Amino acid sequence: MKIHINEVVTRDGFQMESKIPSISYKLDLINSLIDAGIKNIELTSFVHPKYVPQMADAEELFSKIPRRSDVTYSAIALNERGVDRAQKAKADEINLVFSLSETHNRKNANQTVDESIQFVQKLLMGESVLQEQIPINIAISTAFGCPFEGLYTKEKLFPIIERIVEYNPNSINLADTTGMANPKQVEETCYAVKSKWPNLKVGLHLHNTRGMGLANVIAGIRGGVTHFDAALGGIGGCPFAPGATGNICTEDTVHMLEQMGYDTGIDVDKLILASRGLEKELEKTLSGQIMKAGKSSDTHTA
Repeated sequence: MKIHINEVVTRDGFQMESKIPSISYKLDLINSLIDAGIKNIELTSFVHPKYVPQMADAEELFSKIPRRSDVTYSAIALNERGVDRAQKAKADEINLVFSLSETHNRKNANQTVDESIQFVQKLLMGESVLQEQIPINIAISTAFGCPFEGLYTKEKLFPIIERIVEYNPNSINLADTTGMANPKQVEETCYAVKSKWPNLKVGLHLHNTRGMGLANVIAGIRGGVTHFDAALGGIGGCPFAPGATGNICTEDTVHMLEQMGYDTGIDVDKLILASRGLEKELEKTLSGQIMKAGKSSDTHTA
């Protein structure tokens, strides 16, 4: 089975870092990721630099990336201004984000959930600034639970998905923004979503905040999902979600999947080298395990 990895290190990864990597380093990192076999990269966010200064170089980064027909670069936008910037920068895909949680959505987007959904619907209907047929992906943050409101069930999620699928988004990504989900919840939710909307492309954005990230990947696969976000070295988190540190680690995820017989098309050894380089760049110890322990297939001299 083919499992697709969307690398988010330059967006979700860097948005929490106090040390902001240079454009030069970001470009070197992107080239390393592509060389390792990464085909999908969430490059940046078109947001106000006052609130997320790590993304202030969004336009410059898009102007300098290596454009390839087999690599898709996406970007996050929260409003019409962000969408306009993304399309002018020639993003291959635009990711719109809103939260299932009213509290989190107000903190993250300064909107009610209904206001965010109305914007999504307006954009997908062609009644906004979008001028070209750019694929629009919808990410639902706090899809499994919110640190302000508690855990959620699919009964809260389904009415929101119902409103979105009517307008045919390219995909819907369910985000465990603060790492609250457990494998049982993930499998049951994904299975229910895929059963109700079998033709809908569904992805998972998982965090390892409570140590269940990789278990949730397997749960998602069992539930019918084959697209997953991950960040090199396991860095990242949400600035507006207390305690939410660490995406699932790309190299750890790929290593696990390949060991289990899944096809990712990604070279783990090259990811390990890139992750060790990232650790040096950020001048801190990263949470990735394979970069420290090596692959399960590695042997040592007796």
